[in-house]
Amino acid sequence: MTIAVGPMARNAVLLLAIVAFLYAAVCMVLFAMQRSMIYYPQPGAAESPDSTLTIPVQGATLHVSVRGHAGPKALIYFGGNAEDVSLSLPVFSSAFPDRALFLLHYRGYGGSSGKPSEGAIQSDALALFDRVHLEYSDIAVVGRSLGSGVAIRLAGNRPVSSLVLVTPYDSIQELAARQFPYFPIRWLLTDKFESWRYAPAIRVPTLLLAAANDEVIPRSSTEKLYGAFSHGVASLKFIPEAGHNTISNSALYLKEISAALAAR
Repeated sequence: MTIAVGPMARNAVLLLAIVAFLYAAVCMVLFAMQRSMIYYPQPGAAESPDSTLTIPVQGATLHVSVRGHAGPKALIYFGGNAEDVSLSLPVFSSAFPDRALFLLHYRGYGGSSGKPSEGAIQSDALALFDRVHLEYSDIAVVGRSLGSGVAIRLAGNRPVSSLVLVTPYDSIQELAARQFPYFPIRWLLTDKFESWRYAPAIRVPTLLLAAANDEVIPRSSTEKLYGAFSHGVASLKFIPEAGHNTISNSALYLKEISAALAAR
């Protein structure tokens, strides 16, 4: 027996096919463009040779904004996804006069060659730490926003003295899943930055410094990361009336970081 398929049924099947094709096409676009949606390379301000360190690594040459200082103490800083870290060098120089400073320009940022990816940035962070550790025994690590994921993974693999995570998240994968709830982000995303995965291994004093009015990182994401640390290792503080990109404008920003580095 032959079952006739009417025009309405054929149109419905055709519509479903078009929707499925468009959905698959959007998934492909999200997959192909994911890194351009995570990383926003900045050219970097002009710096003198005295304030720039060049480190050759596999596949790239890294630029690091530096301020040298005699003694055992140093600070390594990993910035946000659209940050020119060289702009923080004068402020950090004033706030941390007893530490040498090393502010990493990710691949593709501020004169560093190559293209950014989670694996490459994490490898570069290890290379920078190992270079700094040749001269300094007391190394504090500060990571902001995107850089908080770089900093926490580094702290789980190297002997840092203290850790500060500014506007941190539990994972970029979870943030992306919230932003694109109708797409299989967990399957599409390559650079996941799962900070929660590394938190339990951290043993050094850690400050999570969040913005009370953060419009990018939900409070629940920061609190979830905080809950992943072992008891007594981390503290969580919110800067009132601060936003994700304006937290550093608060007088409490450097005050809290300085206190955390001095308290260990």
